[in-house]
Amino acid sequence: MRGRESQHKAAVRPMANPLRRVIYGATTAVVTSMAVIVGLNLATAGRSAVVASLLIIALADNLTDSLGVHVYQEAEQLAQRDAFRTTMTNFASRLGVSLSFVAIVVLLRWSVATLTALIWGLSLLCFLSYWLARTRRANPVSEILKHCAVATVVVVLSAAIGLWLKG
Repeated sequence: MRGRESQHKAAVRPMANPLRRVIYGATTAVVTSMAVIVGLNLATAGRSAVVASLLIIALADNLTDSLGVHVYQEAEQLAQRDAFRTTMTNFASRLGVSLSFVAIVVLLRWSVATLTALIWGLSLLCFLSYWLARTRRANPVSEILKHCAVATVVVVLSAAIGLWLKG
Protein backbone atom coordinates (compact mmCIF):
# COMPACT_ATOMS: atom_id res chain seq x y z
CA MET A 1 0.00 0.00 0.00
CA ARG A 2 2.78 2.39 0.85
CA GLY A 3 4.39 1.95 -2.59
CA ARG A 4 1.16 2.98 -4.30
CA GLU A 5 0.85 6.08 -2.15
CA SER A 6 4.35 7.24 -3.07
CA GLN A 7 3.66 6.49 -6.75
CA HIS A 8 0.45 8.51 -6.55
CA LYS A 9 2.22 11.41 -4.88
CA ALA A 10 4.93 11.33 -7.56
CA ALA A 11 2.27 11.47 -10.26
CA VAL A 12 0.54 14.52 -8.83
CA ARG A 13 3.44 16.46 -7.35
CA PRO A 14 3.67 20.04 -8.62
CA MET A 15 6.61 21.06 -10.72
CA ALA A 16 9.42 22.13 -8.41
CA ASN A 17 10.76 24.92 -10.60
CA PRO A 18 8.43 26.63 -13.08
CA LEU A 19 11.45 28.50 -14.48
CA ARG A 20 12.54 25.35 -16.30
CA ARG A 21 9.39 25.58 -18.38
CA VAL A 22 10.80 28.69 -20.06
CA ILE A 23 14.57 28.21 -19.82
CA TYR A 24 14.87 24.97 -21.76
CA GLY A 25 12.88 26.08 -24.77
CA ALA A 26 14.31 29.59 -24.92
CA THR A 27 17.96 28.56 -24.69
CA THR A 28 17.47 25.89 -27.34
CA ALA A 29 15.88 28.39 -29.70
CA VAL A 30 18.61 30.98 -29.11
CA VAL A 31 21.52 28.67 -29.87
CA THR A 32 19.81 26.94 -32.80
CA SER A 33 18.77 30.23 -34.41
CA MET A 34 22.24 31.77 -34.11
CA ALA A 35 23.81 28.64 -35.58
CA VAL A 36 21.39 28.53 -38.52
CA ILE A 37 21.87 32.21 -39.36
CA VAL A 38 25.66 32.05 -39.20
CA GLY A 39 25.98 28.72 -41.00
CA LEU A 40 23.62 29.59 -43.83
CA ASN A 41 25.06 33.08 -44.19
CA LEU A 42 28.55 31.65 -44.65
CA ALA A 43 27.20 29.08 -47.10
CA THR A 44 25.95 32.12 -49.05
CA ALA A 45 22.31 31.19 -48.65
CA GLY A 46 19.93 34.02 -49.41
CA ARG A 47 17.72 35.79 -46.93
CA SER A 48 14.65 33.79 -47.97
CA ALA A 49 16.46 30.49 -47.34
CA VAL A 50 17.49 31.66 -43.87
CA VAL A 51 13.96 32.86 -43.05
CA ALA A 52 12.49 29.59 -44.34
CA SER A 53 14.97 27.59 -42.25
CA LEU A 54 14.20 29.60 -39.12
CA LEU A 55 10.45 29.21 -39.63
CA ILE A 56 10.76 25.47 -40.22
CA ILE A 57 12.81 25.18 -37.04
CA ALA A 58 10.33 27.41 -35.18
CA LEU A 59 7.48 25.09 -36.12
CA ALA A 60 8.64 21.57 -37.02
CA ASP A 61 11.60 21.25 -34.67
CA ASN A 62 9.73 23.10 -31.96
CA LEU A 63 6.71 20.80 -32.15
CA THR A 64 8.83 17.65 -32.11
CA ASP A 65 10.96 18.98 -29.26
CA SER A 66 7.85 19.88 -27.29
CA LEU A 67 6.47 16.40 -27.89
CA GLY A 68 9.74 14.95 -26.60
CA VAL A 69 9.53 17.13 -23.49
CA HIS A 70 5.93 16.04 -22.96
CA VAL A 71 6.71 12.33 -23.31
CA TYR A 72 9.66 12.71 -20.95
CA GLN A 73 7.45 14.46 -18.38
CA GLU A 74 4.91 11.66 -18.65
CA ALA A 75 7.68 9.06 -18.25
CA GLU A 76 8.72 10.89 -15.08
CA GLN A 77 5.10 10.54 -13.93
CA LEU A 78 4.57 14.26 -13.69
CA ALA A 79 0.95 15.18 -13.21
CA GLN A 80 -0.83 15.50 -16.55
CA ARG A 81 -1.63 19.16 -15.95
CA ASP A 82 2.00 20.01 -15.17
CA ALA A 83 3.26 18.02 -18.16
CA PHE A 84 0.88 19.92 -20.42
CA ARG A 85 1.93 23.29 -18.97
CA THR A 86 5.59 22.43 -19.43
CA THR A 87 4.94 21.36 -23.02
CA MET A 88 3.02 24.52 -23.88
CA THR A 89 5.49 26.83 -22.17
CA ASN A 90 8.40 25.12 -23.94
CA PHE A 91 6.59 25.55 -27.26
CA ALA A 92 5.68 29.19 -26.63
CA SER A 93 9.15 30.22 -25.44
CA ARG A 94 10.87 28.54 -28.39
CA LEU A 95 8.40 29.99 -30.86
CA GLY A 96 8.75 33.51 -29.46
CA VAL A 97 12.53 33.43 -29.45
CA SER A 98 12.67 31.90 -32.95
CA LEU A 99 10.34 34.54 -34.32
CA SER A 100 12.52 37.29 -32.83
CA PHE A 101 15.38 35.99 -34.99
CA VAL A 102 13.09 35.87 -38.02
CA ALA A 103 12.26 39.53 -37.38
CA ILE A 104 15.96 40.41 -37.25
CA VAL A 105 16.62 38.73 -40.61
CA VAL A 106 13.51 40.21 -42.25
CA LEU A 107 13.78 43.75 -40.92
CA LEU A 108 17.51 44.45 -41.09
CA ARG A 109 19.91 44.70 -43.99
CA TRP A 110 21.44 41.30 -44.60
CA SER A 111 24.91 42.72 -43.99
CA VAL A 112 24.07 43.57 -40.36
CA ALA A 113 21.48 40.89 -39.60
CA THR A 114 24.01 38.19 -38.72
CA LEU A 115 25.94 40.36 -36.28
CA THR A 116 22.70 41.66 -34.76
CA ALA A 117 21.40 38.09 -34.39
CA LEU A 118 24.59 37.08 -32.58
CA ILE A 119 24.42 40.06 -30.24
CA TRP A 120 20.71 39.47 -29.58
CA GLY A 121 21.22 35.73 -29.06
CA LEU A 122 24.15 36.10 -26.70
CA SER A 123 22.30 38.80 -24.77
CA LEU A 124 19.28 36.52 -24.35
CA LEU A 125 21.50 33.61 -23.37
CA CYS A 126 23.31 35.75 -20.78
CA PHE A 127 19.99 36.92 -19.34
CA LEU A 128 18.56 33.39 -19.18
CA SER A 129 21.79 32.03 -17.67
CA TYR A 130 21.86 34.80 -15.07
CA TRP A 131 18.21 34.20 -14.21
CA LEU A 132 18.80 30.47 -13.84
CA ALA A 133 21.97 30.96 -11.78
CA ARG A 134 20.21 33.31 -9.38
CA THR A 135 17.34 30.83 -8.98
CA ARG A 136 19.81 28.00 -8.30
CA ARG A 137 21.97 30.22 -6.06
CA ALA A 138 24.92 29.49 -8.35
CA ASN A 139 27.65 31.83 -9.52
CA PRO A 140 26.05 33.83 -12.39
CA VAL A 141 29.38 34.62 -14.07
CA SER A 142 30.38 30.95 -14.13
CA GLU A 143 27.01 29.89 -15.54
CA ILE A 144 27.01 32.62 -18.18
CA LEU A 145 30.53 31.69 -19.30
CA LYS A 146 29.69 27.97 -19.49
CA HIS A 147 26.52 28.52 -21.48
CA CYS A 148 28.09 31.06 -23.83
CA ALA A 149 31.04 28.70 -24.40
CA VAL A 150 28.70 25.91 -25.50
CA ALA A 151 26.77 28.33 -27.75
CA THR A 152 30.06 29.53 -29.25
CA VAL A 153 31.11 25.96 -30.06
CA VAL A 154 27.76 25.32 -31.77
CA VAL A 155 27.97 28.54 -33.79
CA VAL A 156 31.60 27.91 -34.78
CA LEU A 157 30.75 24.37 -35.92
CA SER A 158 27.82 25.75 -37.92
CA ALA A 159 30.11 28.37 -39.46
CA ALA A 160 32.58 25.63 -40.43
CA ILE A 161 29.78 23.66 -42.09
CA GLY A 162 28.63 26.80 -43.93
CA LEU A 163 32.15 27.48 -45.21
CA TRP A 164 32.58 23.84 -46.19
CA LEU A 165 29.31 23.90 -48.17
CA LYS A 166 30.33 27.12 -49.86
CA GLY A 167 33.36 25.18 -51.04
